[in-house]
Amino acid sequence: MPAAPDRPAAPRPAASVLLLRDGAAGLEVFVQRRADTMRFAPGMTVFPGGGVDARDAAAPGAWRGPGERWWADRLRVPAAAARALVVAAVREVFEETGVLLAADPAGAAPALAEPARRAHRDALEAKTADLAGLLAAEGLALAADLLRPWGNWVTPRWSSIRFDTFFFLAAAPAGQRPDGDTAESAGSRWAAPAELLAGWRAGRVGLMPPTWHQLTRLAEAPDVAAALALAEAPVARTTSDFFGEEFMDPFFAVADHMGHLRERALADRAADGGPGTAAGAAGGDAPGERG
Repeated sequence: MPAAPDRPAAPRPAASVLLLRDGAAGLEVFVQRRADTMRFAPGMTVFPGGGVDARDAAAPGAWRGPGERWWADRLRVPAAAARALVVAAVREVFEETGVLLAADPAGAAPALAEPARRAHRDALEAKTADLAGLLAAEGLALAADLLRPWGNWVTPRWSSIRFDTFFFLAAAPAGQRPDGDTAESAGSRWAAPAELLAGWRAGRVGLMPPTWHQLTRLAEAPDVAAALALAEAPVARTTSDFFGEEFMDPFFAVADHMGHLRERALADRAADGGPGTAAGAAGGDAPGERG
């Protein structure tokens, strides 16, 4: 069982995007297998994403779709934090897959020549550029209308690496193909949610609990339009004692070797007097439900 830190680490805001398309047999989502050398979640199958950083606070000069106040309401965070999360979501998807959720002045998806596309991605990954500068240089607007809010999960308080992750849905823009060409990935592919879940049950696919839950929700949708329709409501916040929740029962029925995580969550909850207490909030959490 992991040892609890003396003081819980503050969870870092992060954005993760479930990039979707309609495949021959129905809905598919783009996933990556994290390189075994990664410090966080090595070898796990994940969606593109990463932490919000200082660059994401820079507001793009052009913004298409719902503004930051709309996003603040849907994500249940202050407006500035909502803007940074949306910017981080678009930046991370471009860095890790080459798909740019942006639009030209006519509203069309961008068609960047490969040398420029690669140069922009490399500069973002090296942190020598920001998304606002990229969009300005190419005369593009950030296409917030391509994103939908989906969920918000907080890493357990006893973890030494913590994230406050906001999940988004986005339909892959026509004419853009994700390639997964990033040092963080050991492979990438399109797959049906049900296929990934079956692979997880068979021990062939590694899934962290939040990823498992997003795929379980997504498996209810037959196509992209249905998935986007599921994402119309404000996100629910899944706090860091989620291992103790009943909706995790199917996860632990398969991952029974991880039962110590549930025991730890229940012990923490009992010590705090229940979910959503002041002790829980001290770890960077807030009352909420799964999402």
